Amino acid sequence: MKTLTAINKLGKNMVDNLEKFQHIGKRTHSLQYIFKRRTGELISKIFLYIVIIALSFVFLYPLLFLLAQSLMLPSDVSDSTVQWIPKQFDLTNYKLSWTALGGDPGRTYWNALQSSLYMSIGGALLQVFSCSLAGYALGRYRFPGYTIVMGLVLFSFLVPPQTLMVPLFQLFSGFGWINTFLPFVVPSAMGHGLKGALFVLIFIQFFHRLPSVLEEAARIDGASAFRTFWQIMLPLARPAMLVVFLFSVVWHWNDVFYSNLYLRLPKFYNLSQALGIFNGVGAAQFQAATVGLSNTQTIGAAPTILNQIMAASLLTILPMLIMYLFTQRYFVESVERTGIAGE
Repeated sequence: MKTLTAINKLGKNMVDNLEKFQHIGKRTHSLQYIFKRRTGELISKIFLYIVIIALSFVFLYPLLFLLAQSLMLPSDVSDSTVQWIPKQFDLTNYKLSWTALGGDPGRTYWNALQSSLYMSIGGALLQVFSCSLAGYALGRYRFPGYTIVMGLVLFSFLVPPQTLMVPLFQLFSGFGWINTFLPFVVPSAMGHGLKGALFVLIFIQFFHRLPSVLEEAARIDGASAFRTFWQIMLPLARPAMLVVFLFSVVWHWNDVFYSNLYLRLPKFYNLSQALGIFNGVGAAQFQAATVGLSNTQTIGAAPTILNQIMAASLLTILPMLIMYLFTQRYFVESVERTGIAGE
């Protein structure tokens, strides 16, 4: 009996020890798994941050270069030892650019800014409304001639604008619209204008994805097609409206092709046009402004005015940078929401 008891006790101890070893092994395996998982997550995050920093540097480098060069004196520009930080920070370039960016002796940066705002903001608001109305009709209804209308929209999107330059100029010239903002405003109000076909396609895609039960409920309540669009569908299209508005503002702001075609006199120039002729206008003012500087400061003043051009470029894109700082979060959300699928 004593022998059997001892054997049972020994077997029980062996079973207990085996269970302890198994528990320790499972715990060790779990710790190894957690360590590997966290190590993998850390490596992936490090790689992601490296990629983001590299891409950020690619986009921020031109802006930082503009800012550094715009604060330099002519002597710093011609000095090979000065790369990023000028020997003396100076705002003379911005003062000269403020006057030269007017595009005309009687204008300043503020006048050209007003012209750019009239074209970009006014055209964008009209395009948002007109293109959303056209996109809703083409995205939610099928009517006689629907295929032809969609083909015309796609055709106007694919045709290069240079091919329509002469007939459009003759048309607007016959209306007496040259040197006015009507060639930008009227087509935008008609669902066309700059990149209008693309904006119509964006709204078509967005409205096509919305559930049809919304229109059915509105129709049961007695709402007309326009009231359904205005009170139900258009508020839901805020993401697409924001995307179209921002794209339209930026493209109108940077456009020089149509601006040079319709705005022929310098007193109507916007910022993009004024920047295009800035080298010639700013050079004479720059030479006159350097008269009061010392000999060391005017070294390299002729023939380059690179620092003044950089200041003018920064002033030209500054309103767009400010707008992006306030709207970038909503813009990213809108781009993501425009891809939501419905019924």
